[in-house]
Amino acid sequence: MRKWTRWQDWVALVVGVYAFLSPIWTQATMAATWSMIVLGVLLAGSALWSLAAPGAVASEYIHAALGLLMFVSPWVLGFAGVTGMAWTAWILGIIALATGIWAIPSSNRAHHHAVPQS
Repeated sequence: MRKWTRWQDWVALVVGVYAFLSPIWTQATMAATWSMIVLGVLLAGSALWSLAAPGAVASEYIHAALGLLMFVSPWVLGFAGVTGMAWTAWILGIIALATGIWAIPSSNRAHHHAVPQS
């Protein structure tokens, strides 16, 4: 697989950037703001890693894990009552989780093609 071509990683990058910027236009508490900023930056960073190295299977698992963390963050960090930010976290978390899981098989194939055979 060629670098910078997997659509799932582009979606993860957009989700990460959106999460990072979401406190600008969505009412949020301090916990919600920081969780979305930190998770957004981490997700965008792992998406860039995955785009640059399509055979890095770990990056896809990281996308999925960050998506799961984003999804549960409203309950864990206590901002489930902040409707706009909670829904943002739930929707973006599901998208990040799904795209991470979806990209694992193609990342595995890219990884196996990149490993030189003896």
